[in-house]
Amino acid sequence: MIEALDIQVKGVVQGVGFRPFVYRLAKRYLINGWVLNAVDGVTIHAEGEREHLDGFVMEIADNAPAAAKVERIKMRDAVLEGFTEFEIRFSDDGAAEATTLVSPDLATCEDCRRELFDPDNRRYRYPFINCTNCGPRFTIINGLPYDRPKTSMADFPMCPRCAKEYADPLDRRFHAQPDACFECGPHISWCEVVDGTAGEVTWGATRESSDRIFSEAVRVLSADGIVAVKGLGGFHLVCDASSEEALAKLRARKKRDGKAFAVMVATVEDARASCEVDGSEAALLESPARPIVLLRKRADARLAAGLADGLPDLGVMMPATPVQHLLIHDFAEATGKRMLVMTSGNVHDDPIVTDDGAARVALSRIADAILGNDRAIESRYDDSVVRVLSVPGTDAAGEPNRAVQFFRRARGFAPAPLRLEFPGDAASAPAAEGEGAPAPAGERGEAETGFGSDARGGGAPCILACGSEQKSTLALTRIPEVFVSQHIGDVENVETYDAWFEAKLRYESLFELSPTVAACDAHPEYLTAKWAREQDIPVIEVQHHHAHIASVIGEHGIDGAVCGIAFDGTGYGADGALWGGEVLLANRSDYERFANFSYVPMPGGAAAIENPLRMAYGVLWAFDLLDHPAARRVLDELGDQAAVCDQMIERGLNAPSTSSVGRLFDAAAALAGVCAHPTYEGEAAILFDAARCGESRVEDDERYRIAITKNAALPDSTAHDTSAVLLDASPTFSALLDDLEAGVSVQTVSLRFHAAFVRAMVDVAELVRGVYGISTVALSGGVFMNRYLVERGLEELGAAGFTVAINAELPPNDGCISFGQAVVASAVC
Repeated sequence: MIEALDIQVKGVVQGVGFRPFVYRLAKRYLINGWVLNAVDGVTIHAEGEREHLDGFVMEIADNAPAAAKVERIKMRDAVLEGFTEFEIRFSDDGAAEATTLVSPDLATCEDCRRELFDPDNRRYRYPFINCTNCGPRFTIINGLPYDRPKTSMADFPMCPRCAKEYADPLDRRFHAQPDACFECGPHISWCEVVDGTAGEVTWGATRESSDRIFSEAVRVLSADGIVAVKGLGGFHLVCDASSEEALAKLRARKKRDGKAFAVMVATVEDARASCEVDGSEAALLESPARPIVLLRKRADARLAAGLADGLPDLGVMMPATPVQHLLIHDFAEATGKRMLVMTSGNVHDDPIVTDDGAARVALSRIADAILGNDRAIESRYDDSVVRVLSVPGTDAAGEPNRAVQFFRRARGFAPAPLRLEFPGDAASAPAAEGEGAPAPAGERGEAETGFGSDARGGGAPCILACGSEQKSTLALTRIPEVFVSQHIGDVENVETYDAWFEAKLRYESLFELSPTVAACDAHPEYLTAKWAREQDIPVIEVQHHHAHIASVIGEHGIDGAVCGIAFDGTGYGADGALWGGEVLLANRSDYERFANFSYVPMPGGAAAIENPLRMAYGVLWAFDLLDHPAARRVLDELGDQAAVCDQMIERGLNAPSTSSVGRLFDAAAALAGVCAHPTYEGEAAILFDAARCGESRVEDDERYRIAITKNAALPDSTAHDTSAVLLDASPTFSALLDDLEAGVSVQTVSLRFHAAFVRAMVDVAELVRGVYGISTVALSGGVFMNRYLVERGLEELGAAGFTVAINAELPPNDGCISFGQAVVASAVC
């Protein structure tokens, strides 16, 4: 008997070949009816035998295209209309509910890459080849539903051959919105820079003229030049990764003295020539997201000076676009070299440049030539940066468990939302007994298929979470979805603040969201927090480190209280001090400060971050170690500044107190002689960690153990601003100085110092468990981008019987703050 169903599919189902997939399934299952893109997802009317309908729906749920993410399927019996075929219909602009998810941009698929280099294919060497399985999505869309008129491809009417492919349901390019060719699509452009001024622009409107542009680009790169190359979400600055002259030139012009550059290689095997690459890392390199993956350098790697000096890792990516494929292919063919530097195309601290006209002005101060194009970028999109961690346990195949850690979440991942699932009952008080365990790895964030009611929490307010000042993102809620923006940057200047506001407007427009509540950091001077307080909607201020821990709680759906360990560089504390070494009793809605590292002064405030010698002085002063013989080198190097630092501290002038673990690592790096004058944020701690990598694993040294002082009033003495337990690192620094004076290697000193902080995490977590019965630990904060601290922390805490959760879909740095703010605000609204 023929029956009819109306089916609604929600999730990432537009721009990923979903309708052709449904069409082919319908043909296989003898289903008649139609499918269309609607503002609220994909809608299907299906008529067929019940057995065929059941199989059809199950295949939609289980075998969707790789780039799709089916989150919900709703179906209901429908009126049988007697269709005699199955068709793909035009999009429905009149749908009432705006819940469609937009696909991130997808790297060039293998089919398109093969065609790109096939001389017999009509798109041979076409720099914008794509299909329904790959190409730009988020960066070209300016409205929903996702159809060509609502993208930056609207300016490029299809030629007859492309239009035929676009209209053929069995073609790989059926309804591929960016589909184009040399005849009808975007083209690359080229101009050379002379004395800081961009010259005449030429266009690659044909294969021959396009190939000449790539030849010119290779010529400039081969001569140690720098080329600004337009990508999916902005420009890159590109140079020969093996040329020390080119690297020095790029550093000087970009004002980037020490920070490592990322590189691009064509294949995983090319990456293995310089780095160790395991299966998980290879899969990330080749994934549609194409992030930069931090790989451990090979011991025998021969890398140019100035690329990633003094560091154990190298950031490596594979081509994400046809332009990148062609560029590295032609460069390798001409020179035999197989690695190019790919760094963000921006001027110093400004956002990445997206517009060709702006690039010919701003980037002409850095680049020798500019390779652009005439396809507009609708959304700025930096490269994502990830690393693979070793985590306790083994997988089903008996292999060691691995986990992806984000450093920056952008291209290939945003704007896919995170899901925030609320527990059935209210969150318990932070200090109450009991704990909540995170969902097993892999269960959160995956596609879910449910039939029946749509529990979207329609009454929940739309929250705009403004994020942090550094490594900023913003988040908008449509419960249970939370849209966390791509990485925006440090919102400390007008240009980046404008980029933040631009992203806010883009997300609100694209997803038709109108915030009714704002959440922001409690810091009185953050620009985004000031903006939030000026709006005519309720504002919820969220303490910085609570947001860190709440981000982990939200990612894993933890119901109840956790022992939240938040270690970072700086966050505004409830007592007005600069926090950063915090142990919180926290749940979604509230927190209490259980423990913190003892305060040390920062002479000069921000100047102590820029000059770790000042931070070292503050630590020596606080821990009464100024007279230690090993401190003499730092005091001598400070010179007259030492007296200035002393006066600042004694008089309480511009010497704020901090509990920051990040600042303690800066001080240790300066005392060990590793880094006194950093050229980028975090360099001192990064180099101190790199020094550790030269030493094999050793047992904890009891002399370094961080002292824990308990308040006798436990468990009733915790509050937002004061803690019941003090973590005292003075023994650790005393032991460090003793070892340095005794001639112990910096490698060993660094390892012992790192191990002390892992030991402290276990010690304080055991104290929390003993007092409150909480055995779930959440780790977050920029300090946990230190591989040793997070890997060893997971290992040691797990061995001590704790369930440990870390950020999985967001970075542990301030890129997770907006999501954490959204978690807290959604719980208290």
